[in-house]
Amino acid sequence: MPSPRDILRLARPGDWTKNSFVLLAFIFWAANAVRTGDTSAVGPKALCAALAFAAFCFVASGFYAINDAIDAEKDRGHPVKCRRPVASGAVSRGAAVALGAVLVVAALATALSVSKALMAAIAFYAGLQVAYNLGLKRIAVVDVMTIATGFALRAAAGAVAIEVQTSPWLVLCVFFLCLFLGCTKRMCDLVSAERAGSAWRCSAEYRGRDELQWLLGVSAVVTTLMYLSYTLSAHTWALYGPRAYGLAMLTPVVLLAIHRFWRRANDGSSDSPLDALRNDRVVLGSIVLFFAMLGVVMFVPQAADVLNRVFLPQ
Repeated sequence: MPSPRDILRLARPGDWTKNSFVLLAFIFWAANAVRTGDTSAVGPKALCAALAFAAFCFVASGFYAINDAIDAEKDRGHPVKCRRPVASGAVSRGAAVALGAVLVVAALATALSVSKALMAAIAFYAGLQVAYNLGLKRIAVVDVMTIATGFALRAAAGAVAIEVQTSPWLVLCVFFLCLFLGCTKRMCDLVSAERAGSAWRCSAEYRGRDELQWLLGVSAVVTTLMYLSYTLSAHTWALYGPRAYGLAMLTPVVLLAIHRFWRRANDGSSDSPLDALRNDRVVLGSIVLFFAMLGVVMFVPQAADVLNRVFLPQ
């Protein structure tokens, strides 16, 4: 009988931070509502966003459990993954699959409490995960693109949950950022296995560090350019006016965080966002600085006037 601690480890609550992409649409919508003074719908939409976040936490944890059951034998050969509950024998494969199924059903029920459209998004995500486990995870590049698509779907589903239009810029920024983070995870797994002298190989059979370095470099550059293009787009200007310039000025901070994750990947450090925040002061500092400056740019009344005087108008 698995212990509650092992069941909790199987659900990986530390990775629920990845589902924060679901909240992006609400955060941007709420920021605009506060700026314009029309906050009457903030409460109901916040509840819908929170339920959408919970639904994705349930479905993601469900497939973590199922995936761990499928990959248990392979994980036993990896110096870090061998400690996962199923690979270590703390939880049986049958129990992991059963827990996964319960969590997926809970996710669909939670999503339905918000809307049928959100439930459809959760169902699509579940189908994507099934396809991933049945074969997509064994195809190099396709595996990380599938993961990135799942995160882009989170961002779009967050907009669906609060019944606002989805920005293509938001979806594309999330996709390329998560493509980079997916490549980061592959590099972390490879480096940590090499250092431990393990014969473990990624299911997708990447051709060593050189191929992953290329993918990391390309996805890092595209992620940074996508963010910068978004901040300088007509769409962002229409929403925020001269404050968009302030968003563009945050690009170096974005680049700094991306570089630190690249370094962590090459060191074989954990790809977990929580581990990065706990163990890398530069990652923590860059994220705190980004959100602090974002708050100034978006909410300090004088910020728009200063930016309008400093920079040429669009």
